[in-house]
Amino acid sequence: MSKGHAPSTEKRRPDRAALFIAVFLAALGGLIFWDTSRLAGAGGYSGVGPATIPFVIASGLLLLAAWTVFEALRGDFPVRERQEVGPVIWIIGGLAAQMLLLKPLGFSIATGLLFAATAAGFGKRKLWFTIPIGIAICLGVWLIFAGLLQLSLPAGPLEHLFW
Repeated sequence: MSKGHAPSTEKRRPDRAALFIAVFLAALGGLIFWDTSRLAGAGGYSGVGPATIPFVIASGLLLLAAWTVFEALRGDFPVRERQEVGPVIWIIGGLAAQMLLLKPLGFSIATGLLFAATAAGFGKRKLWFTIPIGIAICLGVWLIFAGLLQLSLPAGPLEHLFW
């Protein structure tokens, strides 16, 4: 008997987390179908238009939702490990900090802090090391996107030193 699976003789209950995921997938697929229905007349003579790919994606999501319900009711999902909350909080905190600091501090510093928080979530807790590395990498990304590709990314004090 493997460690991650329930014994085959024991009847498992439906997986409520999988059913919740199936409802989310179905709702997302339905939302895409509804939004795509407004574009249906734009196909032209070929029948392929801006609604084609969203229709395929929505169909795929509904198919995945049905499959997830089927598997959840059968109880075939392996037993999941306990979720570690600490890394999730680091990453969500980094995303929140990036959203709050993007406009006042610019892309490089805000996204560099997100990089460091994500690294901390994955176990690299030397913030004195990961923050400067993250800011340097993000400054390079900003220079490529804003300088070479002429895309508009939020500029802060660090970016104003270069551009």
